[in-house]
Amino acid sequence: MTTLQYELGTLLLDGALGDIGQDWPGFRFDSRTKQWRAPGYCYRDVVLKAIEEKKPLVDRARSYQALELKLREPIVPRPHQAGALTAWQQQGSRGVVALPTGAGKTILAVLAMVAKQRPTLVVVPTIDLLLQWQNVLKKFFGMEIGALGGGWKDIRPVTVSTYDSAYLSIETIGNRFGLLIFDECHHLPSTQYQMIARASIAPFRLGLSATVERADGKEELIYELLGELCYEGQIREMVETVLAPYDVVSVEVPLTPEEKEAYQKARGTYTAFIKNHRINFSGPEGWQDFIRKSATLPGGREAMDAWREQKRLAQAAAGKMDELWNILQKHRGDRIIVFTQDNAMAYQIGKNFVLPVLTHQTRPKERKQMLEYFRQGRIDVLVTSKVLNEGVDVPEASIGVVISGSAAVREHVQRLGRILRHQEGKRAVLYEVISKDTNEFYVNKRRRNHHAYQRPSQVYKA
Repeated sequence: MTTLQYELGTLLLDGALGDIGQDWPGFRFDSRTKQWRAPGYCYRDVVLKAIEEKKPLVDRARSYQALELKLREPIVPRPHQAGALTAWQQQGSRGVVALPTGAGKTILAVLAMVAKQRPTLVVVPTIDLLLQWQNVLKKFFGMEIGALGGGWKDIRPVTVSTYDSAYLSIETIGNRFGLLIFDECHHLPSTQYQMIARASIAPFRLGLSATVERADGKEELIYELLGELCYEGQIREMVETVLAPYDVVSVEVPLTPEEKEAYQKARGTYTAFIKNHRINFSGPEGWQDFIRKSATLPGGREAMDAWREQKRLAQAAAGKMDELWNILQKHRGDRIIVFTQDNAMAYQIGKNFVLPVLTHQTRPKERKQMLEYFRQGRIDVLVTSKVLNEGVDVPEASIGVVISGSAAVREHVQRLGRILRHQEGKRAVLYEVISKDTNEFYVNKRRRNHHAYQRPSQVYKA
C-alpha cells in the first residue's frame, strides 16, 4: 500500500519498496528525508496514474471535499462565455482563457466554479480586485467569502487572495482547494508567483487575462502550470454586442528645438553603445544583455543614463501638455482617464490642471472615495500612472488619454479595456499622445499590428 501526503507545497510517497517513486509523475528521491518528493501541482497526474494502473493509493494529501455551490440568481452566459466554458471543460477543466476587459471574465469564473463544485482559491493582483471578487462571489453564492491579503487572513472554502499573500501562505493551504483561478494570470511567471501554482494540488485550474502574451515569452510557463490556451476572444469581435464601439486616435506631438537637440544627443550615446557591443533587442534576452554590459563595460553607465534621458524627453515632451488641454476641452463633461508611465508625470499633470491623481501611493480610503466620486460624476477626470491599468471596474469612463507608457502591447490593450465597458449610446475614444521622431513614435507604429487596433482609427499631427 502506498500513501500520498502533502508537506509544505510538496507531495510525499510513502511505500514499502525503496524505488516506489521512480515511475510516479514528478517524483525525485529526497536524500535529506529519504523520501520520494514531487511538487504539489503533480497531484492530478499522480492520482490519474494510480487509477489508470489500478495501483492502491491512500490519498492523505487532499484536505478538501466536494463543495455545493448553487447560484442565488441565474446566469445566462453570453456566447463567448459559454464557448470559453465549454472549451475549458473539454480540456480537462485546465487552461487559460483570454478575454478583453469588460467581456465578463469574472462571470465565466463563477460558471466554472458551479461546474466543478470544489473549494476554490481565486488569486488576484490587487486589493481592489480582491474586494470586487468578494462582492461578486458573495452575490452569486450567498456565502461568506474568505480573504487573504490587505491585513485579512480568513481562509474559507471559497477564498480570494492577492498574489503576494497567496505566495506567503500557499505551502500551508495548497491542499485545501480543488479549483485554482488566477485573474490577470500574465503575472504568474514571476519567480515568486509561479510557486503558488507549483505548491497547490488543485487538479482544476483556470487562468484569466486580457492579453496572455509576455515580452519575455514566458507565457509558455503559464500554460505549463495552468493548462494550454483554450479560448481567446478578440476585442474587435465583441464591439457593439459586448463592448462599446471605439476609436483609437494617435496624436503626434513635435519636440521643441531644445528637446530635440537633447534627445538626439542622448539617443546617439545610447545607440553607439548598443552597436559597439552588438546588443540585439530582437530577442527576449536583449534587454538583460544591455543591463549586464552597461553595468560592466566602459561607457555603460553613460549609455544607461542616456537611455533614461531620451525616454524621459519623449514621455514628458512639453507639447503633450498643450495637447492634453485640447483633449480635455473637446471632451468637457465626459468621464476621462489620463494614463502616464510614472508617478512624477501623473502628479505634474495633476498640478498643472488641478486634477485628482491616483497612484499606488494613494491611500486605500482616498482611492475608494476618488473612484466613487468618478462613478457618480462628481469628478470627470482621473489622472493615474499604472493603478488603473487592470482590475478596477470603471464603466462610466468613455475617454482614455495615454500620455506615456511602456512598450508592452499588453499595457496599452489593458488601458483601452478600461474605457470599453458597454453602456447604451456610448462610443469610447482612446487618444495616444506620442512624441514624433522619437522611439515612442516607432513603438506606437509596431503596436498597431495588434488585433485591438485593426479598426478604423485616426492619426493627426498636433
